Amino acid sequence: MLKGSDQVMKTVCKKDQCAGCMACVDICSKKAIQVVDSIVAYNAIIDENKCINCDACQKICQENKPPVQLKPIDWKEGWANEQEIREKASSGGVATAIELAFVNYGGTVCSCSLENGDFCFSFAQTKKEVEKFTGSKYVKSNPTGIYRKILDKLKKGEKVLFVGLPCQVAAVKNFVGNRENLYTIDLICHGTPSPKILERFLNDYQLKLDNARNIKYRVKSKFYLESDQKRFTVPTVVDNYLMTFLDSASYTENCYECKYAKPERVSDITLGDSWGSELAEDIQSKGVSLILCQNEKGKALLEQTDLHLLDVDLERAIKWNHQLRRPSVKPKQRNKLLKAISSGKKFKRCIWISYPKRCTKNLIKTILYKTKIMRGGASKILHSLYR
Repeated sequence: MLKGSDQVMKTVCKKDQCAGCMACVDICSKKAIQVVDSIVAYNAIIDENKCINCDACQKICQENKPPVQLKPIDWKEGWANEQEIREKASSGGVATAIELAFVNYGGTVCSCSLENGDFCFSFAQTKKEVEKFTGSKYVKSNPTGIYRKILDKLKKGEKVLFVGLPCQVAAVKNFVGNRENLYTIDLICHGTPSPKILERFLNDYQLKLDNARNIKYRVKSKFYLESDQKRFTVPTVVDNYLMTFLDSASYTENCYECKYAKPERVSDITLGDSWGSELAEDIQSKGVSLILCQNEKGKALLEQTDLHLLDVDLERAIKWNHQLRRPSVKPKQRNKLLKAISSGKKFKRCIWISYPKRCTKNLIKTILYKTKIMRGGASKILHSLYR
């Protein structure tokens, strides 16, 4: 139950533990569920005037009923053999290579892309359509409406590959049931912020998420936000959005108690970065993916894909990917940061309130960098910061 201003509101899962998978919204025939984003947390609220108490939403909720999770049968690291795929990818291009092989064999891929300011899910059946899925997305996405479409395709005998976060893969499996033609890939996830935080960050630069055609969050091991080729900081400083993301300070509440941050996985294949790889630096700089295979369906996906695969040390992989052991830990700055953002302050000001020492260091780094390439760099930076 969730306390509102006048009454106690009924929620699908425990207060503030909604992952925003939206499966409950899709399953409800009476349109009685609304997922509310408060920046701090998501909550799936049930309109009891419309609800017929069928409990379909509670049964489908992956937070209430996580599906079976399996220990990996194989651990690998590697990359796409096609150079162009590897170059464009955030990591080693394995996800894109698997997706392309899947559509080449007549299947349909379902994953997330940015469309009209919304990080939503759609289908791809050609190489060109698959390209829209490339790249990391460090923000909570919106699968509303996709579950019934996936189920319809499966009922028609079509093969579908779903690629998403572990909670989203779990939601798909709960929604469609045990289907032989469903293939799944989950992505190793630190946690995800509300898209409202990204909107607030972009507002500092007079930009709107609705107008963004393309957003990048990283290039290989270099983390920086870029919207339509516009970067928001100098190369020596991580921008404010990614600083809070990498510090685990901007995630919604459920992420700190994630049921899927462990070695046992919910999908056929799990993909991430092979952080801590012992490969040569020149190889790592081109991108190396970590691949966990849980079953024979996962092995089949790998075998039909043109990949360069190597054995990887299990303990080392887990050590460098803490999400394979436990959820991200909530930092002490989080409450102050999200309280400031929720109050309506400019994002830049919220960062200064929450991270004064780090902001001071970043300011100095920025001044030192810019004064090397322009006269009056320091005064211009200070003016833009405090105006």
